[in-house]
Amino acid sequence: MFDRAPLFGLPPGVDFPAALVAGLRARLAGQPPEAMARVDLYVNTQRMRRRITEILTAEGAGFLPRLRLVTELPAEPGLPAPVPPLRRRLELAQLVARLIEAQPDLAPRSALFDLADSLAELIDEMQGEGVPPEAISRLDVADHSAHWQRTQAFMAIVAPMFAADAPDAQARARMTVERLAARWAEAPPTHPVIVAGSTGSRGTTALFMRAVARLPQGALVLPGFDFDLPPAIWAGMDDALTAEDHPQFRFLRLLSALGADPSEVRPWADLPAPSPARNRLISLSLRPAPVTDQWLSEGRLLTDLAGAAQAMTLIEAPHPRAEALAVALVMRRAAEDGRRVALITSDRGLTRQVEAALDRWRITADDSAGKPLALSAPGRFLRHVARLFGRRLTAEALLTLLKHPLTATGADRGNHLRWTRDLELHLRRRGPPFPTAADLADWAEARPADGVADWAAWLGGLFEGVDSPAPRPLTDHVTAHLALAEALATGPAGTDTGELWLKEAGIAALAAVAELRAEAAHGGTLTSADYTDLFDAILSRGEVREAAQPDPRLMIWGTLEARVQGADLVILGGLNDGTWPQLPPPDPWLNRQMRLKAGLLLPERRIGLAAHDYQQAVAAPEVVLTRATRDAEAETVPSRWLNRLMNLMNGLTAQGGPEALAAMRARGRDWLDLATALETPEVPMPLTPRPAPRPPVGARPRQLAVTGIRTLIRDPYAIYARHILRLRPLDPLHHAPDARLRGSILHRILESFVKDRPPGAERKADRARLMAIAAAVLADDVPWPAARALWLARLDRAADFFLETEATLGGTPLVVETEGRVDLSPLPFTLTAKPDRIDLLPDGRLHILDYKTGTPPTKKQQEQFDKQLLLEAAMAERGAFAGLPLAEVARISYIGLGSSPKVEALDTDAALLGQVWEGLCALIGRYQLRDQGYPSRRAMFGERFPGDYDHLARFGEWDMSDRPEPQDVGPPDPEGRTAQEGSDA
Repeated sequence: MFDRAPLFGLPPGVDFPAALVAGLRARLAGQPPEAMARVDLYVNTQRMRRRITEILTAEGAGFLPRLRLVTELPAEPGLPAPVPPLRRRLELAQLVARLIEAQPDLAPRSALFDLADSLAELIDEMQGEGVPPEAISRLDVADHSAHWQRTQAFMAIVAPMFAADAPDAQARARMTVERLAARWAEAPPTHPVIVAGSTGSRGTTALFMRAVARLPQGALVLPGFDFDLPPAIWAGMDDALTAEDHPQFRFLRLLSALGADPSEVRPWADLPAPSPARNRLISLSLRPAPVTDQWLSEGRLLTDLAGAAQAMTLIEAPHPRAEALAVALVMRRAAEDGRRVALITSDRGLTRQVEAALDRWRITADDSAGKPLALSAPGRFLRHVARLFGRRLTAEALLTLLKHPLTATGADRGNHLRWTRDLELHLRRRGPPFPTAADLADWAEARPADGVADWAAWLGGLFEGVDSPAPRPLTDHVTAHLALAEALATGPAGTDTGELWLKEAGIAALAAVAELRAEAAHGGTLTSADYTDLFDAILSRGEVREAAQPDPRLMIWGTLEARVQGADLVILGGLNDGTWPQLPPPDPWLNRQMRLKAGLLLPERRIGLAAHDYQQAVAAPEVVLTRATRDAEAETVPSRWLNRLMNLMNGLTAQGGPEALAAMRARGRDWLDLATALETPEVPMPLTPRPAPRPPVGARPRQLAVTGIRTLIRDPYAIYARHILRLRPLDPLHHAPDARLRGSILHRILESFVKDRPPGAERKADRARLMAIAAAVLADDVPWPAARALWLARLDRAADFFLETEATLGGTPLVVETEGRVDLSPLPFTLTAKPDRIDLLPDGRLHILDYKTGTPPTKKQQEQFDKQLLLEAAMAERGAFAGLPLAEVARISYIGLGSSPKVEALDTDAALLGQVWEGLCALIGRYQLRDQGYPSRRAMFGERFPGDYDHLARFGEWDMSDRPEPQDVGPPDPEGRTAQEGSDA
């Protein structure tokens, strides 16, 4: 079959599987049908194998070649079984853990399994490239930093893992190739052996390809071989440091190992590229640096730029969503026209957005990658369960699991969800933030419903002991983890694990945990945090292919599958640097120079392979190039290959390059305009005006606290929502030590200190008692150790200021946290207050105090908005507080005990308090009229100052500069009064 050099290639853009089959049939023409069955054909991917099979069988019944992947080599007897990859990574993790313990500055503990993975990949690469450990130990690292010298010493510890009696999969594969090559050298096969579609980028594959090329009937068919590359360019790519990122560099390295020249590569089939002019343009744009002189000298020879760019479209979307919508529209149009379209990208975020956009038309694309196992329902469920161990059970974590769609699927899920809803409301309103079995039992005891007590007891028993921080063997971690997960999925009355291990995602998750269980004995002892990191790393590698009926004309491929071709239209998505090409991952073990000297692959190899995939995909019959000019964080940088192409075309003015590029962009803008139209409603949605509802007078509140008066001044709409609509903000599920809790805790501490303060105590004793009270209150009411320590330290810093302030007050506390009330006759309204403290001064007058954990309001703020203490003073002079004599109020004081302690005091007199009281009566009287509305955010402290009811008022659809629009709500008043149009709200 092959009478000359066994080196063949196919240019970029050619349908590689179809051309491969065509060339194979042409060489077997005139031979008996069974000649095809004697051909051994090795290809690079499973999808390539399926496509070749489809092409061969589509032509009718006949023999097929023996189709194998390059990783499916003939078994060689006598080779030991390879070590499972997970076992090797667990063993390496133990070594890395001891290294981190000995040298904590190397990396944080959380990076343990990432380091183990990168070390396993380095060992695989060394075995695949045939680099022995001695090559690392012989490196001269005298001129390198201590980090690399330490790495070299650590690699000596890892060297025993290269032993031949327990090889890794990569080492065993190389041993298989070496034995196969030796056997072929003695007795070469007489039938054709062909390797097609591989670039030989990995050492083991390249070694196999060299063995095949030396066979009498062996041949290599190289994908995307650039026949337009001049000999001088081939000759200039001899330095890996400068040329490894070129798409054709791997071919040059392979040909050099065979002692061949690029000129010896012949076309496999007599099939031209879809656009030879475009191939020449792309080839020139990808020349290795420096390229400017080549662009000037060879660019003038590109005379058909308009034809080269005619079937190219450039979409530069303003953001990723617009890019995804435009891609989805392109794919939908192609499907409507009966064409095959493939989206090729390495950006999984983009593919998920495209699939979501296609779903609006009930279109499902054939995604070769599937969905991440970690994001599936079983994956999320198992990850949530893993995070329970070694930590106190929080209300958020508990309800996250109870509401998961896999929990209690074994039986009685209906009651489970009903009780979960009731428990959530209880935990939101009353807590505690860290529920225990006793808390759950107390909650169930207050509910007479049948079965709820058993359900609560089941929950309490499940989570007992999960917060133990003690390290334990990996086998125990796995056993406890799976036992808890299966018990939750089973439910309190179930007999099986429900839907946990069912369907494609459940089967994939079960396989992953079964492998972990089988290899757990090699994992050593781990903390709960280490186990969580390990489990996340294992699930992150899994993928799920769910059963679906995708449209066979719409395909989503990874960049490697650009070699499969076979699509009428190819979309290259996510063409931004960092996405395509992806940035090489950091190597914590060897730097670039050390890799070069050791004979390992440079980081640029990934970029070179991605460049080769790009060169093949961009040469398709019709191609769409897409990118988003901005992501969620900042402006993006175009892919280096796209950037080169645009710069080259812009520079070829004489050949019409700028005009061709402008036409590409114009076609892209058409798709973006369609995407914009798709997102634009036919009828613009009217924006909500700034609300100022006017409810009936009889529905308006007849009682407010002094703090509510501040709200009535600043945000009347909040009073309307809380007291008229009776809406209460739902407490957050995730309880946190926030400013509100800190304020209430401070008030409890100071209340206890002031009430029980012995007379004549010394400063030192007072301080010790204050700190003891603080420690006791914090221990009872603050279950967060870090918050307890921080707040106690803050109070300790403010304690001397507080005691000094106390010494200067000179009064006797008469009212401490005692509620009072007064009627605003003749208005039907009651004002209430609960002062922090009211002191009786030696001259018989009163002093009202309020403690603040933040910054106290200024005097101007008190005059206009924060009238709490002024109103309390007016109430005190009107006998609002029991046990407090009628007396004049001399002073009000805010005592700030925050990071910058200060006292904001204001002397009062009858005129000031009378003015405040008159203002209050006028304010309340105004809101007793139907024509007065409750405007939203009337006088907030700042525009960004959040309100509990901003979402209800649709803040954001209107601006703070908009005038409120009053609107009557509810029934008319009995008196028949109506609102006055245009009244000031």
